[in-house]
Order: sequence, then structure tokens, then C-alpha cells
Amino acid sequence: MIEDRPASQDLRREAEGKYFKPQTSSETILKRSAPQTIFKMSFIKFLGTAGARFVVMKQLRASGGVWLSVGKTNLYIDPGPGALVRCLNSKPKLEPSTLDGILLTHKHLDHSGDVNIMIEAMTEGGFKKKGVLFAPRDALEEDPVVLKYVMGYVEKVEVLKENSEYRFGEIRFSTAQRHQHRVETYGLNFKISPLTISFITDTKFFPELSNLYRGEILVIHVVRLKPIGDDPIEHLSIEDVKTIIKKAKPRLTILTHFGMTMIKAKPWMVAAELEKELGLKVIAASDGLKLDLERASKNYSTLS
Repeated sequence: MIEDRPASQDLRREAEGKYFKPQTSSETILKRSAPQTIFKMSFIKFLGTAGARFVVMKQLRASGGVWLSVGKTNLYIDPGPGALVRCLNSKPKLEPSTLDGILLTHKHLDHSGDVNIMIEAMTEGGFKKKGVLFAPRDALEEDPVVLKYVMGYVEKVEVLKENSEYRFGEIRFSTAQRHQHRVETYGLNFKISPLTISFITDTKFFPELSNLYRGEILVIHVVRLKPIGDDPIEHLSIEDVKTIIKKAKPRLTILTHFGMTMIKAKPWMVAAELEKELGLKVIAASDGLKLDLERASKNYSTLS
């Protein structure tokens, strides 16, 4: 099995010290008192960073998706295979029954494999009707990935459409232009004042991407190290990432959703090389890493 280890302890220490909390039993981030703002106890946690079929099937990286907490509102983004297990094994444990919503950027299995069990867990087996399900129409109606009986457990189903805004609880986000992918797919821009956090999910590169996602923090799915001509698999490569962040100039870029060529190239080393070349902060996500939004809101202005 390919071992995923940073090139140096200093690189990991810098990343965890400024932005991330390691997955340890002694985490104090949830115990520490914080200002009474929307950022109190707000974070993004990566419960999986696998991006391609073979990386997911062999679990070279976990494929659990992303947990976003803003204030008292909890949203699960793309609960792929193993999402439930990753929540329950997280330290501290992420309790699925505290979720307020689940969001699918698209219906491919690496993004939706655990959506039904996560809905059951959120609603305590369907006995507590609650929560919002956000998903593109083709994930719900055309060869659906959400089972009909499970869909009845949630309070509300919101169909994602391009260039639309959504709000629930303390989370506000918008979709951009539909991505160029085999199924209906949308990236996300979360407005969490004073930050905008942008997620570029799976897509073929197209020139408008840089203008659609202008968040200070940019999470970007990069399956491939290098592009492969006219290959029909529509995913971004590192060359595409360079083009995007050169123009968008985020204060922090987080690479995730890695395919086999990225895993072999050691994502943390690829990120370090990008940072050196572009002069912009770039980090490769690891399974279990947590981005503290309160800390990021104070520090992002110094990243450039």
C-alpha cells in the first residue's frame, strides 16, 4: 500500500499549526472558549481525500467526503463510501444525528455512496424527520442514488440548479455554472462572513472556472497530475489548477480528491512545489485534517 507521509515534519507542523487540527484524542478546539461569533466551533473536516475509482476501491485514501460546521449548523458534503464509519471513528466523534443537511455535488459513487445511510443516521433511522437534502435533479430522478423511502425521512429536498442561492440555519451558499462532467454537477461558494470558501468539485477544465470561484479559501478537486489529451474522463490536472489559482489568487488553496497519479507523486510535495512556483499558499489535504474557520478568518489576510 502506498504510504502517505509528508516530506518533512516542518511542513505538517506549519499546516496544522496555522489552519488545521490533527486527528488526535486530545483535541481542544471544541473545548476552548471562543468569541460569540458565527465562527464559534466552526470548521471544515476532511473525512476523505480519495478521488478516482482505484484510489477509492483500494481505499488508498478514505472517501468519506467533507463535514462543514458553521455556528450550530452542520452540513455533510458528498458522503462517499465509508462516510458513516469515518464520522464515528473521528476524534472527537462526529455524531451524524447532529447533522442539519446533506449535500451532493453530483451522483457519482465516490460522492454519494453513503448518502442513504447518512440520511438514516441523521434522522435516527427515520424516526426523527429532519434536515435538508441538497442534490442535482438527476441524482434524485434520473437513475437516482437516493432511495425513495429514505428521501421521505428528510424535512425538505432542495434541487440544486446553476447560479442559484441557498440558505439554511447559519449556512449560506450558492452554485455557479454547471460543470462539464458526465452527470449534472455543481461547485459551491459558501458565504461565511468575512470569508468566502469555494469548492471546485469534479469537472473538465473550462476558462470560466477561475471567475466562478473567487473565495479567499479554495478547495479544489485535482484527480490527475498531468492532463491526458482528449481522454473522456473529465477531471482537473495540476496544470489546470495552476491556471485557476494564478487568476483567482485565493489566500489559501487546499488540494484534495486525489487520483492514483497524484498519490504516487505525493500530494504534499506537489502542493509545496505549487506554492513555491506561484507564491500563493497551497496545502494538500490529508484524511482527518480540520480547518478551523475562526483561526482562518484571523490569519487568511497574511497568507499572500
